[in-house]
Amino acid sequence: MKILIASSIHKSAIEKLQNEHDVVCSFNASEESLISAIADREILIFRSGVKISTDVLKSAPNLKLLLRAGSGLDNLDLNYVKERNIRLVRIPQPGAKAVAELSFAFMLALSRDLFKADSSWRNGHWVKSEMNGYLLTEKVLGVVGCGNIGSRVGAMGAAWGMNVLGCVRHSNLTNEFIAGMKTKGIKITSFDEVVANADYLSIHVPLDDSTRNLIDQNVLNKMKTGSYLMNLARGGVVNEQALYHALTEGGKLRGAATDVHIAEGEGKISPLAELKNVILTPHIGAQTIDSQKEIGEIILSTVQEFEKEKIKVLQESTVI
Repeated sequence: MKILIASSIHKSAIEKLQNEHDVVCSFNASEESLISAIADREILIFRSGVKISTDVLKSAPNLKLLLRAGSGLDNLDLNYVKERNIRLVRIPQPGAKAVAELSFAFMLALSRDLFKADSSWRNGHWVKSEMNGYLLTEKVLGVVGCGNIGSRVGAMGAAWGMNVLGCVRHSNLTNEFIAGMKTKGIKITSFDEVVANADYLSIHVPLDDSTRNLIDQNVLNKMKTGSYLMNLARGGVVNEQALYHALTEGGKLRGAATDVHIAEGEGKISPLAELKNVILTPHIGAQTIDSQKEIGEIILSTVQEFEKEKIKVLQESTVI
């Protein structure tokens, strides 16, 4: 099989693919470079951080399989993929575990002001008497987007003794879904109720036209005074200028943590960087060794099955 790997995946998976297939690796490539690299490829493997534009896809007439090593599809022209009938396989579950755990790490670090405690003691300042943290137990955890990731965050919160409220798109709101979330300890309610009641608001929705700037000044004004916000969705879901205002002049939020940003990549600086009550990480939600290894294994098995199907089709087409 002719494969283009446009984003870095687990090393063992790359090595295995290289041993068995014709593989081209083109990480952090420009659109022009991708157009050239994908020209004769049958399979494209990619993650976030690389734009798979219409022009890139159009330059690959033999492309039959897209493997998204994760969940988000905001960097892919889905309409064209459907038009061309290119098979698309997402691998969301391994990364969902890692992102959910990072959300919880954010909550704990914010609640106990761990970065201040750490940096103070590293500089010889014993600030024990100044440190006042908060329990997560019995607080309200609001989850915006109870999909693969959000439902895991909610279940972890319930296990921790939090009161969990969640919301989803109206089209996903079935009695079966509501009952399933209830078994995880998540009460499904409206977006407005989640926002207004959350002590910790964790964002887990895809980025599209309906969610761009979903968390704006109006929404932030409805949050509890002294609450926290965690964004592990996409940078465009939260209006960063509005969040800055809510953390400073607005005075409502006690703190925030965001793993995703409107401008990502080397040399970019978040408009929130100067704030001490904010944790900023470089889109590392799914970046655990365990999750990436599992994703790699699923990629290998998917490619293997796809190859078997191709061979079967070829054999059937040659039967007289």
